Amino acid sequence: MSNSFSSPLLDSAINEISKLPGIGKKSALRLVLHLLRQDEDVATALGESIIKLRKEIKYCKICHNISTSEVCEICSDPKRDNSVICVVESIKDVISIENTHQFNGLYHVLGGIISPIDGISPSDIEIESLVERVAKGDISEVILALSTTMEGDTTNFYIFRKLANFDIKISILSRGVSIGDELEYTDEVTLGRSILNRMPFNESFKI
Repeated sequence: MSNSFSSPLLDSAINEISKLPGIGKKSALRLVLHLLRQDEDVATALGESIIKLRKEIKYCKICHNISTSEVCEICSDPKRDNSVICVVESIKDVISIENTHQFNGLYHVLGGIISPIDGISPSDIEIESLVERVAKGDISEVILALSTTMEGDTTNFYIFRKLANFDIKISILSRGVSIGDELEYTDEVTLGRSILNRMPFNESFKI
């Protein structure tokens, strides 16, 4: 498909939208033509919401989840159990677990997982800030809720070693989440049960 369209404005919009993950030129063209068929207010509202999102969104200074303030709504909610931390790879995983309505603790978003082949080392993700949270002494349990891939298990084991000297429970999702599964694609029922039936990490690692 040609990269040049009938209008420079159309061409520019398609090129920008096609930079989004999973969006090719043909999909971008369909989206742009759809927007052109809508009232001008629709496109204006979309553009303004994206600009506002980029300018005003923050990352929680405690858990690294997205937020509109220095501390996110989850960390600042007095009804949450602040003695339990669920460690996840990304913000998408926070959303997935929240949708199960089976977890009422806090989160810690690593921002990735250890992957030497991709050049991602422990220092590239938020592991030290997790250790600092645990070191404060208010945490009784850390749940390792990473994808059951080789990289996820490597990260789990690294975190387990970093937290081994603290007097806390370290648990992992039950294997209702199949080995090799990405957490964000696990259905909510299975994910919820995996959280409720979590097991000690040191026992699961021997399996």
